[in-house]
Amino acid sequence: MTSTEEPPAPRASGEPHGPRAPHEHRDAPEQGGQIARALAVLEAVAAHGSSTARGIAEVTSIPLPTVYRIAQELIRSEYLVHLRSEKRFALGYQLHRLAVGLHEDLGIPRTVREEVHAMHRDLGMAAYLAIHRGTDFVVVHVSDSPQAPRLSPLGFGFHESPHATAFGKAGLASLAPEEREAYLADGPLRAHTDRTVVDPQLLRAQLEDIAERGIAWEHQEFVPGTSCLAATIKADDGMLVGTVAVSAPVAAYEGRMRHVEDRVRACASRAGRAYRWGAQAH
Repeated sequence: MTSTEEPPAPRASGEPHGPRAPHEHRDAPEQGGQIARALAVLEAVAAHGSSTARGIAEVTSIPLPTVYRIAQELIRSEYLVHLRSEKRFALGYQLHRLAVGLHEDLGIPRTVREEVHAMHRDLGMAAYLAIHRGTDFVVVHVSDSPQAPRLSPLGFGFHESPHATAFGKAGLASLAPEEREAYLADGPLRAHTDRTVVDPQLLRAQLEDIAERGIAWEHQEFVPGTSCLAATIKADDGMLVGTVAVSAPVAAYEGRMRHVEDRVRACASRAGRAYRWGAQAH
């Protein structure tokens, strides 16, 4: 997983280049000041989920020693994390907190936030709301506590492997058959744990069941020791709008899997009504 330790001192050579951003950043080093440089570093990392220091330097034109210095400051502020084993930087959890605040300001219905919080309180599990666009999804609201913490980090790898998460499986199951098959045929599926379903035939059967039931499970497929359950929120035309979900240690589900399913399903149903009423009001 990730580490927040400071990166090692820059090496003279031999560090692999990170993926090039889709566009060249503005010439930040001398013109924009420290804030502009920090933003340029974050944008370079965000372009492909993670990057080496040398890759950041190439796409931003910021000198390599300066990249390391800025990265260290961003790590201390939790805007970046250092993936020590891969010698790369990835986005930090503080950005997720900012994104959650933004999405709340943009209009998540208050009743939906209350439903997610009530589910967290009733089940004693971290509870989530995600908005979907095909296989892409973004977690826009989280209700958790020290006794029932959220998955962390939610960012790195979360969107790149939908087959390994309850959110992502719900999205894959909602695709048209040809789109689903295209995903399954697009190279080997990444195994996050030894329980991740990477066999296309097994995953295909699982997705068909999810499409029928509207419930997606993952059992220790993304984080060892943790299972997640997501229920779909559908529009009037049957299109997937989002999901509500819970995560908890495996032991928390023992003897109550049916109860958890029913509670998450009820939350999804009420959230769907809130979204549909909101759409009708406009």
